Amino acid sequence: MPSNDVSVQLYTLRDHIAQDLPKTLEQLASIGYTQVEPYNFVARADEYALALTANKLVAPTGHAPLLASDFDEVFTAAKKLGIATVIDPFIPADHWQDKESIEATAAKLNDAARKASAYGIRVGYHNHDWEISSKIDGATALEYFSTLLAPEVVLEVDTYWVAVGGSDVLALLESLGSRVIALHIKDGPISKNHKEQVAVGNGDMPIDSIINSTAGLLHVVELDDFEGEIFDAVAQSHAYLAAGVN
Repeated sequence: MPSNDVSVQLYTLRDHIAQDLPKTLEQLASIGYTQVEPYNFVARADEYALALTANKLVAPTGHAPLLASDFDEVFTAAKKLGIATVIDPFIPADHWQDKESIEATAAKLNDAARKASAYGIRVGYHNHDWEISSKIDGATALEYFSTLLAPEVVLEVDTYWVAVGGSDVLALLESLGSRVIALHIKDGPISKNHKEQVAVGNGDMPIDSIINSTAGLLHVVELDDFEGEIFDAVAQSHAYLAAGVN
């Protein structure tokens, strides 16, 4: 897989980031990553900017809780870091159980997108399992949500949580179409237990099929948690993706 198609969500390394952000990014660069996806980057934007430049890393996407933040503060920080797409990573499950709640969430994200456009930034949303397991008129809540979004709003589909939510990953991606610009690639036994997640290629997810079907999208490695040494899992994941899938 081309290196410009692979990134890593820095939440995976949150404990290391908290202790030493520059060294963490240096280690990622030494593994071979050229792209990263920062999370809650506003408070440490200056430090991120220095560390990204020092390690020749770029951050095309980043996570920030858009619907509970000061838009201008988020987009100013994103601009400083070269983040072109700011993605809201989490809206609780109770907001995805009925049409009215989903419509309200879509309206807020559309408003964020209008304000982001002044900064030359677009916004998106990242799913968990509950947007998939919840159904609206026979479709997933995420699919219903997608129909309500302004054309410029995008999706980053977490493929693992799609599977946990009970949907076929490739079928859902086909349904969502070109609105999807990035994927979270994670592996494990397809369970809700974060600690059971493993390096990409070592679990039960159909990684090869997903990668082969999504050429050109940004593939972001993520582990929500891990029982072993997290840098080992991140390195193994990069090696698997860099070697190409079959």
